[in-house]
Amino acid sequence: MKYENEVKGKAKQLKGTAKAELGKLAGDRDLESSGRVERAEGRVQEKVGMAKRKIGDAVENLGEEIAG
Repeated sequence: MKYENEVKGKAKQLKGTAKAELGKLAGDRDLESSGRVERAEGRVQEKVGMAKRKIGDAVENLGEEIAG
């Protein structure tokens, strides 16, 4: 799937945000911290997915131009 890492990264960000907020409401610093880490991991995964997709698109376009 072309957007797999981007979608999974977004989902991880949402899950992390929910965890962080739940931890904040419950006064559970460990849960809040865990949520922040998961949200950051999700951002990284999304950005990596975007970069991979853009590189793949560029290579595909280059191949089309060469085949031309």
